[in-house]
Amino acid sequence: MLDWLETYTFPLESSFSDIRKAARIYNRVVARTLSHGTTTAAYYATVHVPATNLLADICLARGQRAFVGRVCMDRMSPEDYRDESVESAMRDTQQCIEHIKRIDPEFDLISPIITPRFAASCSAEALAALGQLHRETGLPIQTHISENKAECKVVKESFPESASYAHVYDEAGLLTSKTILAHAVHLDEAERALVKQRQAKISHCPASNTALTSGTAKVRRMLDEGLTVGLGTDVSGGYTPSMLSEVREAIFVSRHVAMTAGDEAKLSVEEVLYMATRGGARVVGLESRIGGFEVGKDWDAQLIGLGGVGDTDDLDQNAGLVEIFGDETWEEKVAKWVYTGDDRNTIAVWIQGRLVHSRESFRS
Repeated sequence: MLDWLETYTFPLESSFSDIRKAARIYNRVVARTLSHGTTTAAYYATVHVPATNLLADICLARGQRAFVGRVCMDRMSPEDYRDESVESAMRDTQQCIEHIKRIDPEFDLISPIITPRFAASCSAEALAALGQLHRETGLPIQTHISENKAECKVVKESFPESASYAHVYDEAGLLTSKTILAHAVHLDEAERALVKQRQAKISHCPASNTALTSGTAKVRRMLDEGLTVGLGTDVSGGYTPSMLSEVREAIFVSRHVAMTAGDEAKLSVEEVLYMATRGGARVVGLESRIGGFEVGKDWDAQLIGLGGVGDTDDLDQNAGLVEIFGDETWEEKVAKWVYTGDDRNTIAVWIQGRLVHSRESFRS
């Protein structure tokens, strides 16, 4: 992962000082995630204030509910792509918060989110300042934790007085009920207990964990211990912006875990769909507003079309890979969509009742 950051991530992110490039890429990112049915996204932006503010503007204009975070890091990154000081990090972060307050004063659609990249990329002073900012504002937090063993080793070396990776965040005031922790692959029992005690949330990113050979998160164990777990794509550590693909990956990762831990480690289609919807809503603290279809919740929904197989043997190239022959149960239809579906099956997407994406077949 650390090699990947230095080779690909940091150079690309640093180029977002060019606001035109940032606009081109961010517009495509939001359009692409919407086309896959992502109604709510938690975005790590870059260190740049103008580009981060632009991302918030794009999400608002396109109608995607988003948590937009300016990335904070004053260590372990190129000298020309990091915060110059703790003071500058706080100043720039505050500028992004104030911008979102101006464009969406009630944070109805767009919310700032405090974003230390990960513990080792921040000094203890920076983490403490971000923790103080959280206490003062009540804003949510997103960061990474225990993604791979090399990273865990670096964190231990950087914070030798802390008992664990999770304790680093806790001691800085960054482990709370409003904290989203990406990955959590290598948390030990004591860390998991601390995360549960603080009511922090886990974003499981199986495609990224597999792509970077980070490890296999033991999701069944976390669920059994009472932790809140949702799904994340972790683009571009993961290969796809599709949450549906992430559902598949989560199932397969659980089956790899089951090969050594036993069948009880497997996650079902229903469980992982829950993690992608209601579980995700709980992770971002919006379970009272989104994630289900109860009366009173926001109309955040996607219309799924499944390709029926008629009397002809010809393939409809625009219908996707899901083929319904007519004798499937409802559960089998859903499973077919989970295992073979893609964005071609996402016919329309609404957020707060606004149509934000549709395929030509729906518009016509």
